[in-house]
Amino acid sequence: MAEQNKFKEQKGQNRGKGTSPKNQKINPFENLPGTGGKKPKFSFYWIYGLLAILFIGIQIFSTGTEPKKTDWRELKQMLSNGDVDKIILVNKEIAEIYIKPDRLKKEKYKDVANKSNFAQNTPQFIYNVASPDIFIKEVQEAQKNIENPAYVDAETRHDWGSEILGWILPFVILIAIWFFIMRMMSKGGGAGGQIFNIGKSKAQVYDKKTSINITFKDVAGLEEAKVEVMEVVDFLKNPDKYTKLGGKIPKGVLLIGPPGTGKTLLAKSVAGEAHVPFFSLSGSDFVEMFVGVGASRVRDLFKTAKEKSPSIIFIDEIDAIGRARGKNPMTGANDERENTLNQLLTEMDGFTPNSGVIVIGATNRADILDKALLRAGRFDRQIFVELPDLAERKDIFKVHMRPLKLNKNVDIDFLAKQTPGFSGADIANVCNEAALIAARKSHKTINRQDFMDAIDRIIGGLEKKNKIISPREKEVVAHHEAGHATVSWLLEHANPLVKVTIVPRGKSLGAAWYLPEERQITTFNQMFDEMCAALGGRAAEEVIFGEISTGALNDLERVTKQAYAMVAYYGLSDKIGNLSFYDSSGQQEFTFGKPFSEKTNEIIDAEISKIVEKAYARAKKILTENKEGLKKLAAKLLEKEVIFSDDLEQIFGKRPWGEPLSILKHLEETKKRGKTKKSTAEKPESKTKSGKVTGTEPDKKENPEEKNENINS
Repeated sequence: MAEQNKFKEQKGQNRGKGTSPKNQKINPFENLPGTGGKKPKFSFYWIYGLLAILFIGIQIFSTGTEPKKTDWRELKQMLSNGDVDKIILVNKEIAEIYIKPDRLKKEKYKDVANKSNFAQNTPQFIYNVASPDIFIKEVQEAQKNIENPAYVDAETRHDWGSEILGWILPFVILIAIWFFIMRMMSKGGGAGGQIFNIGKSKAQVYDKKTSINITFKDVAGLEEAKVEVMEVVDFLKNPDKYTKLGGKIPKGVLLIGPPGTGKTLLAKSVAGEAHVPFFSLSGSDFVEMFVGVGASRVRDLFKTAKEKSPSIIFIDEIDAIGRARGKNPMTGANDERENTLNQLLTEMDGFTPNSGVIVIGATNRADILDKALLRAGRFDRQIFVELPDLAERKDIFKVHMRPLKLNKNVDIDFLAKQTPGFSGADIANVCNEAALIAARKSHKTINRQDFMDAIDRIIGGLEKKNKIISPREKEVVAHHEAGHATVSWLLEHANPLVKVTIVPRGKSLGAAWYLPEERQITTFNQMFDEMCAALGGRAAEEVIFGEISTGALNDLERVTKQAYAMVAYYGLSDKIGNLSFYDSSGQQEFTFGKPFSEKTNEIIDAEISKIVEKAYARAKKILTENKEGLKKLAAKLLEKEVIFSDDLEQIFGKRPWGEPLSILKHLEETKKRGKTKKSTAEKPESKTKSGKVTGTEPDKKENPEEKNENINS
């Protein structure tokens, strides 16, 4: 009744729309659930189901029609009793025994008489014949006393179904297997699916249905880059704002910067903000061992992106396919990578207009990219993502500290000053390492010392306190590190010291932490003072022990590279003059020669040696003049294993060239600020006194050892 009422309501609604019953076409599929009023599609599974039902039915109906097997003893008794109507020998192998209809009423034939029999001439028994001649003779002898004996008739039968099936079934099985494999390949399932889908793009698609939780608020320290990228996103959201003035959307945006600066994170924020189809893949996804696969994937990628335009394509590490063509001498012009690049160039700005698709690329090797890829019309905008400065590091620390349980003594400004040259990925690693260290020490919150240990862990490596070092080696290491600290303290342009340790870390037996000045240009004197400080370790070994060791390998490597850059790149040599052999295009990587002659090469080598030896002599002179202070510093380093800038200030006096970053002072001031807040909360009348205590200089004679022990713990 409910269905009838529903049908009447639908009919009444149709009449109300002005459609007459005569002209109205009734759709028999409109009431089917899940069809949407459309005719259901035909499926091969119906055929499979019908065949299965037919096979089962044949098996069921054929049950009971099979004749009963018998032996010669039973057959001989049936023959001697005259119960056998006829015997048919089929193919000289099987004898079919037919019982007379009137004899089937006997009790012993009850089993074969009551069977359902859909055929009229079906034998009741069968007998396997070994020898036809002997069987016929034995049948005749068994019926000697029978008036109407049953004779053996021979027939030759062909089971055409079995014979045909025996020929056709193997081919049917092969075709079925092939059909199954083809369907799996067309769907892309399994390993075989890659054969036919190898030319398809492997890009991951993010659209409105895919939730991306990263927005521009999660990207800190890239304000200039975000402004340009946000303009592209705003163009996609409000195109009329720009098109009414005649503006066109940029076809490509290239993000360039060192590793870990946030290029991929910036692209993820675009995917979270744009709300348009976002195709993400790596440049290596186009590289394949088969010829033509890379170009085919590029075509398929842009075809899919155009169908869903407006859309964005993000290619990370685009230098994998965008390397300059014809620069590799080991391959020919028909290199597969070059074909992929040619197809990418055509798709971005070729004969066919590419409208509604924006390409965002990211690389840290822009110098090796092809010039045709960098031109306007393909990558219209090139955004440089540099390492964060002090203010940007603060913002990055704030972003990564959101999910952390921090102690009140954590100072973000202090941590930002302690991490010059750190990228966004390095700062994220510092926060994660600090959390792991705090958990390892069973802390309830992450304190400042956990962050300091994390920074030391990332810069210097894992601390190895149990490494076996002889007393003589430990003494050499102490004087080596004290030499670095002394020279850097007594030179104006050297980086100010933060702390020195002789506890082995990573591959080094000792380490010194400096806080380099964040500057954009560097003078000759600044670079020369840094070289002197780097050679101070070896110079201290020669001044104190009269011999040198192999412990200065890293120092010599840094100094040699810096001297080569001063002479060959920056033009800071008098003999070479204002010449630079630096190649910003990266084309020298593919050449075996040098951009200068052998004579110039000899001059460069002589100038490098001259600068290095001059820096070494200056370091020796400084250490010789301050030998007693060097010995005191080395003794204190042997005693404590870790010293800070406060210890150098006690020995050599205050540094006249700026205030060094004192960790001990910072810890003491933070501790006293905490005491001041506590005292203010308990005794409001002592507020003025507490304020005076907070601003006083900490006692350097009482607290360094105590704070040093806290830091070492």
